[in-house]
Amino acid sequence: MNIIRNPKDVLSGLLFIALGLLFGWQTQELPMGTAVRMGPGYFPLLLSALLGLLGLIILINGLRFPGEMPSGIAWRALLIITGALVFFGFGVRPLGFLPALGVAVFVSALASRLFTFRTALLNTAVMVVFAWAVFIKGLGLPLPLLGPWLGGY
Repeated sequence: MNIIRNPKDVLSGLLFIALGLLFGWQTQELPMGTAVRMGPGYFPLLLSALLGLLGLIILINGLRFPGEMPSGIAWRALLIITGALVFFGFGVRPLGFLPALGVAVFVSALASRLFTFRTALLNTAVMVVFAWAVFIKGLGLPLPLLGPWLGGY
């Protein structure tokens, strides 16, 4: 009897668990703080734990439900999404948080062949508003909305 019913989900789950453990391990030297006064290591550790939990759920589903074999690597999507993340990292200072995030989300959305131009725009608008609400309003992070290239600061 084959215990692995969905190899694609099992591999994905193991990858998420491994990344969650790696990122969690990287936060060990950062001060954690408390839930009320979070230190610099609190949020990354929380995200690492959530990534590991998501990986465990995907792994268990891969063992329980039938699925397909991995068919290869989606190089186009991998390159587009990686490029969008690199753009955000380099563009957040000169452009500001919202424009850099908007471009990164829009380009990432276009990495999928299922997304249309209109869907990508809608996805971008929702994610930018959500990020603004969480990081600027909710957490009060001092991120400039517009950078010096766009008249901000």
